Amino acid sequence: MIERKGDVCAVIEEGCRFEGNLSFNGVVRIAGDINGSIFSNDTLIISEGALINADINANVILISGTVKGNIKATSRVEIRKPARFEGTITAPSLIVEEGVIFHGVTKMKEKNN
Repeated sequence: MIERKGDVCAVIEEGCRFEGNLSFNGVVRIAGDINGSIFSNDTLIISEGALINADINANVILISGTVKGNIKATSRVEIRKPARFEGTITAPSLIVEEGVIFHGVTKMKEKNN
């Protein structure tokens, strides 16, 4: 999906389910199901097949799966096909690839505001 300088430090694989508050440092890739909230000062990669029902706060958020919730990113959000998104995104930069299903609201903020 994307390439990043840092290595992925944690993975929630397809078939795994997590409920509650997830907080992490480093790059995390999620391919499973999450219900709750997610917080990071780094990068969150939501892979194709992931089902996320959560409020998300992270530096960079990369989505190829299904996400329902409110997203706040300090740097950027990228939503790539075949992603589905429903909710509100607040970020200084948003990239939505053609073919994505997007039902939501965007609020563009300057970085670090």
